[in-house]
Amino acid sequence: MRSKVVRVGVDVLAWLATLTGAAGIALHFSQSSSRLLVLVAAGAPYLMSSALVGAVAFAAVRRWIGAAVAIVVVAAAVWTQTPLYTGDSGDSGDGPAVRVMQANLLFDGADPRALVDEVRARNIVLLTVNELTPAGVEDLGRAGLDQLLPHRYLSPGRTATGTGIWSSYPLSETVEFDGFVLNQLSATAAIPDVGPVTVYAFHPVPPVYGTHVWADELSRLREILDRSPASRPAIVGGDFNATYDHAQYRSMLSGRFGDAAEQSGAGHLVTYPTDKRWPPLVGIDHILVAGGRAVATETVGLPGADHRALVARIHLNRERK
Repeated sequence: MRSKVVRVGVDVLAWLATLTGAAGIALHFSQSSSRLLVLVAAGAPYLMSSALVGAVAFAAVRRWIGAAVAIVVVAAAVWTQTPLYTGDSGDSGDGPAVRVMQANLLFDGADPRALVDEVRARNIVLLTVNELTPAGVEDLGRAGLDQLLPHRYLSPGRTATGTGIWSSYPLSETVEFDGFVLNQLSATAAIPDVGPVTVYAFHPVPPVYGTHVWADELSRLREILDRSPASRPAIVGGDFNATYDHAQYRSMLSGRFGDAAEQSGAGHLVTYPTDKRWPPLVGIDHILVAGGRAVATETVGLPGADHRALVARIHLNRERK
């Protein structure tokens, strides 16, 4: 009798785990703007991994049909995540390497000297920042950022609204895009041996602000990227408030832009949150590339911030004469 109860319990557990994995796959492809589904989709890989538990549990009690179903779910889950680990041969980029950093400063909470030290140590030539306040601009200047990256285009603001671009290279054609809750910027950097490169600093609202607004802003940011001059490379840095498992984010990668982590095969780079008792769980900070290819991407701790920074080494296409 006890043995039968155990088998039934294992069966139930195995089916629940398998169905949870299938739900994770469904969320990966979901276009829904339902607040609950959008928020849960951020953890889709964790849900998908439960299917492996289901496969093991079915095998343990010799439920071979259930095991086969669970293995199919595991295979489908692996298929959705494999691009992050295999790398994208794509556009190899024949120009010099540039190093780019994206950082969310948590208003002016991030340690400015630590950020400047990372910029110096990693030879960063382009820096995009979110949640940039006027006080943060002054603190970063005192810490020496303007000496390392003397060209800048900034739109600081209260709390989360501020956004900025710092560059080793002269910036021109600066634009602040209207109609967004937070500040969205672009500028053109003149990079030697490459030519003009469009640089974007994005920060759509988080889904907790309102999932319909969040989805609309992601859609409009994609439209901005679609209008980016195809004749020149482009780099995007931002806290997108969306993970690779949000279809609304991946739609930005359906054109000429690629995700730096995916291009370099860096895997899941979790960046948020870093101010909790537990480690970061989701990757909502991204660097996108067009007209080139990221060959290395990694996260960097930033004391005082609630995000890890993101750093990418990118080979851009040379300017065509």
